[in-house]
Amino acid sequence: MSGLLSIVATPIGNLEDITARAVRVLGESDAIACEDTRVTSKLLSHLALSKPLLSVHEHTNPKAVASIVDRIKKGERIAYVCDAGTPGMNDPGGKVVAAVMEAGLKVETIPGPSALTAAISVCGFPMDEFTYIGFIPHKKGRETLFKEIAERETPTVFLESTHRIMKTLEALSKHLDPERMVFIGRELTKLHETLYRGMITDVIHQLEATSTKGEFIVIIGKA
Repeated sequence: MSGLLSIVATPIGNLEDITARAVRVLGESDAIACEDTRVTSKLLSHLALSKPLLSVHEHTNPKAVASIVDRIKKGERIAYVCDAGTPGMNDPGGKVVAAVMEAGLKVETIPGPSALTAAISVCGFPMDEFTYIGFIPHKKGRETLFKEIAERETPTVFLESTHRIMKTLEALSKHLDPERMVFIGRELTKLHETLYRGMITDVIHQLEATSTKGEFIVIIGKA
């Protein structure tokens, strides 16, 4: 059997969202490379699967990635998962894919849940063109980035944490046209999923009236 790297999407919250194909591929893999072994262990336990786990995180030594390539060269099937959702957005999956493809080995995608596409599907904005910028920087470049978002005519999508969401929205409101529409998805697919949509001041008030706890994805609508 030829070696293969499978990039597998996993749930962003609700464990029922994993696909039948993802479960099969994880079960058939010789090992699973993952961002956090503790997180992946919980998922595998839920799926009643037991597989060797290979840690691949932001500070992983290049030798660890090289060892994955070597295993695939020997014919093993390795799955890669991030902590939640589709790999390649805010995780080290890209460098694993690059190394495997540069070695001339096969890579396949096992699509599924994604915070990005989940938010797009319920924001109600025209999203034929948009810019995704990941997490907002904590210090350097914040104000410059907020100005760029405000000046950009097409939608901008970013992620934010529970501890910084209000600070980020308040800072952004100083640059944004007050009538520009904003969407926020809180805890998407989870028990306390909440969707907020309106002008930025309205959305800030909605958050204050409900909760600022959880994981957030924000979409600044079209100008």
